[in-house]
Amino acid sequence: MGNLNLASSRIRILTIFILAFFLLFAARLIQIQAVQASEYRNKAVNEMESTRAIPAARGEITDINGVAFARSVSAINIVVDQTQVTDAAQTANFAAPYLGMTVAQVQSAISGTKKYSMVVKSAKPAVWRNLTAAIQSYNAALAKEHFDKRIVGFFAERNYIREYPSGSLVSSLVGFVRQDGIGATGIESSMNSKITGTDGRYSYARGLGAEIPGSQNELVAAKKGTTIRLTIDRDVQWVAANAIQEAVSKARAVSGTVIVMDPKTGHILAHATAPTFDPNNTKTVSESLMRNPSVQDIYEPGSTGKVMTLAAALEEKKITPETVLTVPYSIKRGGDTFHDHERHPVQKLTTSGILAVSSNTGTIKIGEMLSNDTLHDYLSKFGIGKSTGSGLPGESAGILRPVSDWSGTTAPTVAFGQGYSLTAMQATSIFATIANDGVRVSPTVIAGTSDASGKFTASSARTNERVISATTAQQLRIMMESVVSGQGTAPSAAVPGYRVAGKTGTAMRFNSELRKYSGYTASFIGFAPADAPKYVISVTIQDPKGLYYGGSLAGPVFKKVMTFVLQSEHVAPTGTKVMPVALTQKELTAKKREASVIKASQVSARQR
Repeated sequence: MGNLNLASSRIRILTIFILAFFLLFAARLIQIQAVQASEYRNKAVNEMESTRAIPAARGEITDINGVAFARSVSAINIVVDQTQVTDAAQTANFAAPYLGMTVAQVQSAISGTKKYSMVVKSAKPAVWRNLTAAIQSYNAALAKEHFDKRIVGFFAERNYIREYPSGSLVSSLVGFVRQDGIGATGIESSMNSKITGTDGRYSYARGLGAEIPGSQNELVAAKKGTTIRLTIDRDVQWVAANAIQEAVSKARAVSGTVIVMDPKTGHILAHATAPTFDPNNTKTVSESLMRNPSVQDIYEPGSTGKVMTLAAALEEKKITPETVLTVPYSIKRGGDTFHDHERHPVQKLTTSGILAVSSNTGTIKIGEMLSNDTLHDYLSKFGIGKSTGSGLPGESAGILRPVSDWSGTTAPTVAFGQGYSLTAMQATSIFATIANDGVRVSPTVIAGTSDASGKFTASSARTNERVISATTAQQLRIMMESVVSGQGTAPSAAVPGYRVAGKTGTAMRFNSELRKYSGYTASFIGFAPADAPKYVISVTIQDPKGLYYGGSLAGPVFKKVMTFVLQSEHVAPTGTKVMPVALTQKELTAKKREASVIKASQVSARQR
């Protein structure tokens, strides 16, 4: 009985052991054939070296409405197995017309002992279709005794080429890709890691060392890259690009830039430069044209920088819009003499008047109401010497020297907009801060991204920082309206039916190659409607020949672009009246007298 129980116990143990073994075997089988099947398969085909990459398309770059600025288009790499070519001369003569190559070029590519030789990279699919159709027709017509005369050895690989449907319209911003498919400049470069897709892989059978047609088997699907949606509106971009190109050409200038910005969101609606280049053909384009001048080129702003000096003085309660100052034509500071652009007798101007006529000497006097540290701090808060955070490649922070490096002439020079440097994007941001009630919002050209499945993800809100109070910003906007009036320096920027505010700039231009001042930078930056700003537009023209005043050159460009933007975005006039501000002591006295008379008549009326 004991032996029987022992045998029974041993059988149970053996049964459990066998069941456990089979369970482990089944689990391992499931792991290999189901869970890790793809991994083992890939490893096997890798070891056999019979796999090739499946190129992935780059994501598109589009405007705010989804219109493509850059896209990947299917192409074919035509390759040859040289060992299969029986008569290189005959094959070259036959294939050359279909490939668009010379006979010598084809013969060089197909002659030799290589199993893989590139004949044409990134050909249009029609080229491959025409070639294969011709080969099939030719081979089918051969008699059996001429079997060795067949055209063989050509194969196709899927590929993509980058296409830019809008050509040069937005090339300095979008950029282009190199021959190896990597972004070289612009958004193509800065967002390259996102735009680049993930290549797939396929396996194939080999016969006589060559890939057998029809034997391909996809192992890993190619994944298209992320699509970048810009904040740019193509229609606004087109108007801005044409306007600046015409202005640069007419002025025989070195370059020009137009930026259109929404001050509340930081979105850039247009980013136009001239001259520009065609990203579809970059072989003969100079590196200077491939730069993005709006963020890479720095310049001294000149009179557009005066708004920061006045903003600081208003914020520090040193002035009001109608504080009267004695303004001479010239003034001596730190051993140097500064003067206004046009000779005039000593004037009694309000601070609004100083801004309207763009007086250098008057602005120097306002700047002297502030300490050097205070003036420097306000320029820094407005973003001078700091990156705007636009994310565009190669962005410069500009130049703002520390106060410890200032000389006796630095403060007066800085007050009227020279002695420091900025980019066109920074200059636009300064005026957008004033338009946005004193809050600086970092500019951006990226609205969001769409993944391979088409799911759109909006970019996060931009960073913001209060620079000046809303009251100061509102006062400054009223003062800036006088610049566009008949008494100001930019009546050419006025848009009929709308209240417009802005500032001209005509600065001496520092030539880094000559290491001296040579030529001028002409600019106008403004916004509309002035009392409820929707859009800010900056226009900068570098080194114009002949006429060089910002009001004359940049003002009309601003007017053309702003008129289109307001109409296309359906921005109605606010209907409010321009608040009159005295520009001279004489006007201020008359204004006070008129106010006194009105007040007296009101008192008299109440008494009756």
